[in-house]
Amino acid sequence: MIRKFLTTAALIAGLVSPALAEPLAKDVFGHFKGASQGPAVSIGFYSKGCGQGFQQLPESGPSWQAMRLSRNRNWGHPELISFLVGLSQAAQQAGWKGLYVGDISQPRGGPMISGHASHQIGLDADIWMLPPSSLNLTPAQRESISSVSVVAKGGTQLSGNWNPGHMAIMRAAARDPRVERIFTDPVVKVAMCQMERGNRSWLRKIRPLNGHDYHFHVRLSCPKGSICREQDPPPPGDGCAEAAEWIKNRIDPSRVKPTPPDPNYRHPRSYRLSELPNQCRTVAAAP
Repeated sequence: MIRKFLTTAALIAGLVSPALAEPLAKDVFGHFKGASQGPAVSIGFYSKGCGQGFQQLPESGPSWQAMRLSRNRNWGHPELISFLVGLSQAAQQAGWKGLYVGDISQPRGGPMISGHASHQIGLDADIWMLPPSSLNLTPAQRESISSVSVVAKGGTQLSGNWNPGHMAIMRAAARDPRVERIFTDPVVKVAMCQMERGNRSWLRKIRPLNGHDYHFHVRLSCPKGSICREQDPPPPGDGCAEAAEWIKNRIDPSRVKPTPPDPNYRHPRSYRLSELPNQCRTVAAAP
């Protein structure tokens, strides 16, 4: 009986150990210091993919600064880098000194060791809500400074940190045809719905999402030549009524019908390399 038990255990170990020995994708992609060579390609999905030929947003420019440089997450598809430079110039036209740009992607994308579930294919970027006071911050200052919330305590109104530049910048971003959607706090969305007096079509791309009051998150569509999958389009209309419902649910959580957790959900940090698109193994193996 003991011998049979040990034999069975050995067989199980032999079946399981290769899978357990395979590295987590976050550990593979989290250690790269630079991008892989080759044409720029975004691969997979925003929360399950990687990228080749990414460019690094320069640490500083005439209208931007990349923040939290120690993370080495200021990499993205060249289309996104071009977009961010242009948006920072639009921020100057809106009266700001420029933009503080938060996390984009790792040098080769992929799941991150900490933080985001998305930002994996070089098409996502976080823009701080803090209007820059200086574009000459040192690397140390960029580690210690923090953004500000544009939502007041209680989560139902804008805070005193909001200014017209926020709306002008997000409007400029949403009107760019490369942008698929922009995530921000529902309070921000509702406020912009109330402020807009002209063409409202751009509001459709502004999507309410909790945890986005210190920054807004821009997501581009898949660029030409990439092999990535986009999200389904936002629902028709400007989405303003939907955002208002989010705020009502904050005031009265009992309005929200509980939904059972998805038993199949896994955070991207749990993915192993073989679970990403096949092309990601080539990206990981490239010099």
